[in-house]
Formats: sequence, structure tokens, C-alpha cells
Amino acid sequence: MDFNFTEEQEMLRNTVRSFVDKEIMPHIADWDREGKFDPSIMPKLADLGLMGVCIPEQYGGSGMDYNSLAIVCEELERGDTAFRTAVSVHTGLNSMTLLQWGTEEQKQKYLVPQARGEKIGAYGLTEPGAGSDVVALQSTATNEGDYYILNGQKTWISLCDTADHFLVFAYTDKSKKHKGISAFIVERTWEGFSSKAIKGKHGIRSGNTGEIFFEDVKVPKENLLGEEGEGFKIAMSALDNGRFTVAAGAVGQIMACLEASVNYCHERETFGKPIGKHQLVQRMIANMEAGLQMSRLLVYRAGELKNEGKRNTRETSLAKWQACDFANKAADDAVQVHGAYGYSDEYPVERYLRNSKAPVIYEGTREIHTIMQAEYVLGYREDKPLNKMLPAWEGDLVNK
Repeated sequence: MDFNFTEEQEMLRNTVRSFVDKEIMPHIADWDREGKFDPSIMPKLADLGLMGVCIPEQYGGSGMDYNSLAIVCEELERGDTAFRTAVSVHTGLNSMTLLQWGTEEQKQKYLVPQARGEKIGAYGLTEPGAGSDVVALQSTATNEGDYYILNGQKTWISLCDTADHFLVFAYTDKSKKHKGISAFIVERTWEGFSSKAIKGKHGIRSGNTGEIFFEDVKVPKENLLGEEGEGFKIAMSALDNGRFTVAAGAVGQIMACLEASVNYCHERETFGKPIGKHQLVQRMIANMEAGLQMSRLLVYRAGELKNEGKRNTRETSLAKWQACDFANKAADDAVQVHGAYGYSDEYPVERYLRNSKAPVIYEGTREIHTIMQAEYVLGYREDKPLNKMLPAWEGDLVNK
């Protein structure tokens, strides 16, 4: 494996870092205090080609590889988890799933404008009574010939008030359990659709998160993604993509914690010397560095498998689990390094700690990923290829 970034990837990192420093860093503390999501960031990301980073150019994307997407997520989360989340949901969960499972007509109608950033995509799987237990879904889609009648509710939906298109999962035949779940492309403007933001979140306060509701929404037959009964497989393949971006974002959060802590170590003195000279502080800094490097390697390994069009559920699960745990620990240590000041929003590390908790829960809790990894090792779970794998990336970056 080549561990060096290409010139194009270095340029991409610098571009996103400059964007974050200019457009996010000066405002994020206020946005977080106010619980405000600034939607103007999205078209600015689109102007840089970041809303369809790894979508092929023929579908409106930038045609970069999947580790370039990881770089984008790293740098965005260095600014704040909310904006990495927006790209994770729009690109990882929605657009990459359309690329993998959509018909040509669906790609032209929905994927192309999303990749260009003209429309925003989101993902609707979780319900009030169905999180890790996907089979507990209550949403239904009744086949009425030319269309389906969709009823139900989804919760903890990122971009709930912002997205134009949603990938929604509902039962078309409950008697078949997980084989009776189907996937649909739903538009916000359709009659019977509504949304409501969730307030009072512990973290990611500058992100738009909430609930979406369907009351007899008429979904055209051509908006069925894949075949009836393929929804569970589609949802799981989407999570392979989304988890990859979450893991990459966690790398960015570790990076932010390390940067803030190193800076503070050089500013603060105790007992007549910089706090960085104290060995217990050095241990926390060293642990952050170790977590950063190990997490990045796990993420880029999963990215290489994606570049090759290979099944990566096991590798992506491991990357997501470990990177998010490392980020949570790095944020906790960063607060400790800052002492009492770390408990105040005068410094960003208290926000990092609050933000670091959600990724340990969503897109597979640490407990779910622990079980998955154990079952792979014990031989209870196999990496069987899906009938539709993520298309291999064939651009210049991989070939170099």
C-alpha cells in the first residue's frame, strides 16, 4: 500500500482546510451556542466540488477517489462535526447509494443534481422504536399499482429541514421480516411530507437534526430503489458508505483535539514550566497521536477497498468503531489538558467532547461493531459479496 498522498490529494486537503478556517472557524462557537445550522455553507461546499467528491464526473461529481472523500471529512470535522455530518449524509448515505443501486433514470434525476450540490440528499432509516434493530421498523409502503402509499415516521434524521431528497426505508411486506423492507426516493415537496427539528441536543448543536413524517405520501413506482424486498441490503450497503465517512470525520476530530491541546501546552505554565513538560500531560498527547495514526490507517485501508470495488463491511466497521472511540477519548483528554478552561466554551475542546459522543452511537453503536468484529473472528459472519457492489473508482489518483 502506498501511504503517500498524491499531489491532488494534498491540494484538496489544503483547499478544505482553508475553507474551514475561513468559513467555519470564525462562526462555529456562536452557531453552537445558538443551536443554529447555517445552510449557506452547503452551496459554498458545492462551489468547491465537495458535495460529490467521489461521484463520477458523468453524474455531476468531482470524480475523485474514496480516500479523497476521507480527506474532506477529516478537514470538515476539524471545523465541526455538523458539517462533516452534512457531507456524510448527503454523499455517503444518499448519493453513493444512488450510484450503487439506482437506475440510470434515477441517477440522472436525483444523483446528478445532488453531486453538483444543486439539491441536498438525506437518509431515513431510524425510527422511534427502531435503531440498531432495523427489523422493528413500523413505516409501511402499500403498493397501489402506479405508486406506493407511504406512512410512518423517522427520527434522528440529519438535514431533516434542509434536504430536498430522502432515501426512506419501509415495509412492503411485514410477513417477510427484513426481506420485506424496500427503499424509496422521497421528495420533500410531496403532499403528506413534514419535518421537525430536535432541540436540546447534547452535541452537534450547529447541525440540523430531527424527525420526518409521512402521511399517505404517494411515491411513484419509479422511485422504488432497487427491487421490492431489497431495502435491508440497500440500507446496509449505505451504512458501509456512511460509516466510512464517520470514521474519517473522527480522524479529523482527533486532529482538532491534538492541535488545540498542543497549542495550550505551549501557552500554559504550572509549577514554573510549560504543562507540556509534565509527563502525565505528555501521556495524553501521546495517546492522541497514537489514536490519530491508527485511526487514519484503518480509514484509508477501508478506502482502498472501496477504490477497488471490493466488499468492505468488516474493515469499515472496524475503522468506524475504533476511530470514534479514539476521538471520544481524545476529546476527554483534551478537556483534561485544558483543566478548568476545558470546561468552558472559551476553548473549543468542550464542544469537541460533546460532539464526540454522537458518532459512538449513530451508524452502529460501539456495541454493535464490537459484536460484528467478534463474529467475523469467530466465523459466525462472512463477507459475502452483495449482488451490487460499489463501483470501483478508476481515476488517475488510484492509478498513480
